[in-house]
Amino acid sequence: MKRFAVPIAMLLATTACTTTQRVADGSDLASSAAPIAPILTSAQAIDEESWAEPQKARVTHVALDLDLDFARQRVAGTATLDVMAKPGVSEIVLDDRGLQISSITDGAGRMLEWSVGAAAEGEKGAPLTIGLDGARKVQISYAASKADALQWLDPEQTAGGQHPFLFSQGQAILNRTWIPTQDSPGIRQTWEARITAPKPLDVVMSGVRQGKPEDLGNGRRAFRFVMDKPVPPYLIAIAAGDIDFAATGPRTGVWAEPSVLPRAAAEVGDTEQLVEAAESLFGEYRWGRYDMIVLPPSFPYGGMENPVMTFLTPTFIAGDRSNNGLVAHELAHSWSGNLVTYASWRDGWLNEGVTSYIENRISEEVYGKARAEQEYALSYAALEAMVAQQGATNPVTAMRTPAGTSPFDTDGEAIYDKGTVFLRTVENIIGRQRFDAWLTQWFDNHAFQPATSAMFLADLREKLVRGDRQLEQRLLLDQWVYGTGLPANALKPDAQAFAAVDAAVTAYAANRSLPTAAAWRAWTAAEQRRFLEELPEALSASDLAALDKRLGVSASGNNEVRFLWLEAALRNRYQPAVPQAEEFLARVGRNKFVSPLFQALWNTGEWGQPIARRIYAGTRGGYHAYTRGKVDAIVS
Repeated sequence: MKRFAVPIAMLLATTACTTTQRVADGSDLASSAAPIAPILTSAQAIDEESWAEPQKARVTHVALDLDLDFARQRVAGTATLDVMAKPGVSEIVLDDRGLQISSITDGAGRMLEWSVGAAAEGEKGAPLTIGLDGARKVQISYAASKADALQWLDPEQTAGGQHPFLFSQGQAILNRTWIPTQDSPGIRQTWEARITAPKPLDVVMSGVRQGKPEDLGNGRRAFRFVMDKPVPPYLIAIAAGDIDFAATGPRTGVWAEPSVLPRAAAEVGDTEQLVEAAESLFGEYRWGRYDMIVLPPSFPYGGMENPVMTFLTPTFIAGDRSNNGLVAHELAHSWSGNLVTYASWRDGWLNEGVTSYIENRISEEVYGKARAEQEYALSYAALEAMVAQQGATNPVTAMRTPAGTSPFDTDGEAIYDKGTVFLRTVENIIGRQRFDAWLTQWFDNHAFQPATSAMFLADLREKLVRGDRQLEQRLLLDQWVYGTGLPANALKPDAQAFAAVDAAVTAYAANRSLPTAAAWRAWTAAEQRRFLEELPEALSASDLAALDKRLGVSASGNNEVRFLWLEAALRNRYQPAVPQAEEFLARVGRNKFVSPLFQALWNTGEWGQPIARRIYAGTRGGYHAYTRGKVDAIVS
């Protein structure tokens, strides 16, 4: 049936339709029922970062027909939107940030009136108001140049050095810079796309590719994609470049530049096992395929959980799968975040905290309890450090983000780590078997729908607490979600998880006694990280020289370890680390590493600030807009 033919009552309810996807090899892939997600009307569901008024009129489907223009670094074409509107509603409001709109019609050629309002400060952009005049389909002809969601790379910025590259990063509210829609996580939409690109580039998206690329005979090819399940708009993603594919299992695989692909495929070789482990814990994987793409280094995050096509940074490749918690994390989003999504950015923990908990459970299933306990201990320590630094009563330590906070400015520990510790604490009190059953039904009963903190707690209380006052008092649910600091019932990590490492840390602090090189090599990556994270703040040049000579940290193939070394060296004005940092910052665009290293340089004052300015002048152009914004605020 046509999407706009759904009864208006469905604006606040859920319906479903069944479609069939076509996978890249042309075979049919039957999809599960794809509901039109409800629009939540509670106070917690209001998205302060969107101009949309979905209770009046909402987008249910987006159809893109776009050309990629690498020379002009722009996309251009049309976006056709299916709209549902209440009786008497004469307009729909979309989110727009810098789109170059040439015309808007009803899809049949009838011109519609439209206007762009005043832009807000920051990333929110401006309201795009379209007069519907009875239309239930809206076609927008437009172009997007210099969109912050899109990173255009010159050939020399790629591993191959021969062809340009494009990738998008829409989360949190950047997709409005290249797609005209209601860019809010609570307004889930199905979508399809036809994308043309110059040969020989391949295009991938966060939807299932339909058949083979079509040769247009003009040096370009057209690629078609479908996502028949309603997703939050920030999950519409694209990448294009000189990329090849390697299968890692019957439903998993990885794309990467040809020279990177062998290492990438080896690193993610256990992905099928990770999917099976996740399904054994929390139910069916509902997205068909789970593919990944390893992007060029300027990608600003560790990973992005785009459905059927996770985007990954190359910095996770260590040669020993020691950083594959990143893959487990992005996979876990297939349940928390992609399947059940927060309705507003203030509930970020519902995505990231729940996902980090599931990541840890997947790690335990695949890599063993010892590794999972070490990863939990690192997460707990990061949360403790954040609370100590910010203060236990600081609102930024709350899991539900304070009103008025930009979705780009949240404290990761409050969302990721505190959420992890919260759910581990509840699991410990309730019992794993009961908690797993509850979490599984939460995903089942809210699949392809938005959610709020209040909904999560109400469901937990109804189905697990069941009026047990003593249990309610033990759980401290409201204190965890709405309160600040670290609640008293927090489940502490196993004291033995890092027993050997912590003993080495104590010895080093006492008399600068270092572990042997053999012992260091025998440690896991998590143990090496623990040691470096617990180093004394103040270290002398001789301390740092001896540490590097013994442990070889400056040459580590694990970027997580190498970053911790560089941060310690720079904050202590260790001159031999400057060229190492310059090389690292020139090839790595992941903000988790980039911003702290520039901050470490900047904090040293007269010694490091000229160095920071010099390095940033040479690297800024290669960073994503998100990373540039973070470093711009540091290096002035």
